[in-house]
Amino acid sequence: QVQVVESGGGLVQAGGSLRLSCTASGLIFAPLTMGWFRQAPGKEREGVSCMYWNSDSAAYYADSVKGRFTISRDNRKNTLYLQMNSLKPEDTAMYYCAADYRRDCYAENFRYWGQGTQVTVSS
Repeated sequence: QVQVVESGGGLVQAGGSLRLSCTASGLIFAPLTMGWFRQAPGKEREGVSCMYWNSDSAAYYADSVKGRFTISRDNRKNTLYLQMNSLKPEDTAMYYCAADYRRDCYAENFRYWGQGTQVTVSS
């Protein structure tokens, strides 16, 4: 049974930091391409960041998070991370982790999704 589980969300003041984690069980982790997406109320889902399976650097960052967010992965722990610094109120959203065996970061192509973790940034 495949399970993708996010954690680490919460309430933080503007300028603060959070680190999101994502674990994927029931899958062989190392070959997974994994991504972070977010959706705010009343807005469409947007890609935040993505990392290919055979890379140790990001394949993609949304312009709105460049220089503030860092994606990383630890294949020994089967875990993907998103370090979020200098958070802004506009970063408030439900953050989702997605995984699949592919080499692109298009949301519609990911088969495995978590339930999301809420990030709320107060001004």
